[in-house]
Amino acid sequence: MYYFQNSTTHFRFPNHHRKPPPWRVALLANLAGEFARDADSPPDAGAEFDRQETIEALAAALERDGHWVHICRADYTLTETLRNLRPDICFNIAEGVTGDSREAQVPALCEMLDIPYTASRILANALSLDKPQTKRVWLSQGLPTPHYQVFQTPNDALDSRLQLPLLVKPAREGTGMGIDQRAVVRTPAELKHRVSWVLQTYRQPALVEEFLPGREFTVGFIGNPGPTQTRRRPWLYEATGYHVFPILELDNGQSSTPGVYGHAAKEVEIGGVGAPEYMCPAPIPSELKNVLVDLGLRAAEALDACDVARVDIRLDAQGAPQLLEINTLPGLNPALSDLCIMAAAEGMSYDVLITEILYLAAERNGLPFEAAEREKIGHAGSRMTGLGYPVELEGALVAPPAKRERGAASRRTRSAGTRRR
Repeated sequence: MYYFQNSTTHFRFPNHHRKPPPWRVALLANLAGEFARDADSPPDAGAEFDRQETIEALAAALERDGHWVHICRADYTLTETLRNLRPDICFNIAEGVTGDSREAQVPALCEMLDIPYTASRILANALSLDKPQTKRVWLSQGLPTPHYQVFQTPNDALDSRLQLPLLVKPAREGTGMGIDQRAVVRTPAELKHRVSWVLQTYRQPALVEEFLPGREFTVGFIGNPGPTQTRRRPWLYEATGYHVFPILELDNGQSSTPGVYGHAAKEVEIGGVGAPEYMCPAPIPSELKNVLVDLGLRAAEALDACDVARVDIRLDAQGAPQLLEINTLPGLNPALSDLCIMAAAEGMSYDVLITEILYLAAERNGLPFEAAEREKIGHAGSRMTGLGYPVELEGALVAPPAKRERGAASRRTRSAGTRRR
C-alpha cells in the first residue's frame, strides 16, 4: 500500500482574493465549437455549450467595468488553470464535461479551491439539471408541477394518474435536448417507442409527464433574499431582494415543433419558417403576472438558487400555472438569450445585467466593493443606444409606453445555434 504524493501537498489559496475591485475574473465556459461528438452521442449533444460571441460579449462587459478578465475552458485542465491564475472571483457559465450532475462540477471545484464564483452553488446546479429531483423538491414544498413518472425501461407500467397525451424527455438534460414533435405521445405504442428512444439515445431515464395545453411563460430575475442596502445598485431591487424582469411568453404554435419548444425550433433563423415567437412583456392581466412571479421566486428559493435564475411555467387545461423547470445557469447571449431579451425589454443594459450578477456573488462571498452611482435608465422603446445589445434588439422589444395599447406586446424570433438556458 502506498500513499500517492503529489508535487504540491495540502494546497490552499491564501485569502488574498478578498479584496476590493477591480478584480481578476476567470470567465469559466464550455465552448460549443470545441465540443467533440462521439459516434454514439445524441444528435443534439453539446447544444447547451456557449458560442464564442457570447463569451466575448461577457468578457467585454466585465472589462468595461474595470476588471481583468481571463477566459478559461471548463474542461479537465481547469484545476491547473485556476491554481496558476489565482482569480479573485469566477464568472461561471460552464455546463460541465460529463455526468449526471455536470453543471455542479465547476462550482464544486471553485469551492474546493476556495474561490468565489457567480450563480448557484453545487446542490442547486445538480438539482436543476435533474428534472425528477427538482420536481420532488417542489412537490415537497407544495409547489405545482405536472404529474410525472420516471421510466427506467420501456416496459414500466404507466402510473394511473397519468393520462395520454404525455410528454417524454430525458431526465437530466436541458436546452430542449431530446424534445421534438415526437416527444408528445398519444398512444401506448408511441409512449413505449419514445421511452425506448430516450433510454437508448441519452443513456439515462426518461421523464414522462402530463402534457399541458396552455400558454408558456418564463420568469427571470437577479438577486438573493435579504437586505439590499449594501449592493452595487441597491435601487434595482425590491424589498424581497430580487429584481424581476418583464415576463416573457413563448408562442410555439407555428414553430417547427408545434406544442412544445424543441431543440429544432431553436435552430431556425429569425423570421424563418418554423421559428417560435416571443412576447415581452407578456400580454397577461396583472393578477396572473403576480402569480407567475410569486411562483417563480418560490421555485428558485426551494432549490436555494443564487444571483440569477429563470423559471419556465406553463398553464394547464384549467389555466392554472405549473412549474416546468428552472435554469440556474441561464443563457447570457446579449442578442438572443431569454434573460437578456427580458432585461432589454425594460431598458436594463447588458453591462448592468452582467456586472450585477458579478457583484451579487461578490456580496455573498464577502468581497468588498462600493455602491455605484445611479445610472439613468430609459425604457427600451426609446431605442436607446449603449444598452450593450445589438442595435436590432435595443428598443425593438417593447413599443414606447405612450404608443403601445394596453396588453400589447412585441414579438421576436430566435436565431440559430443559441442555447436557451
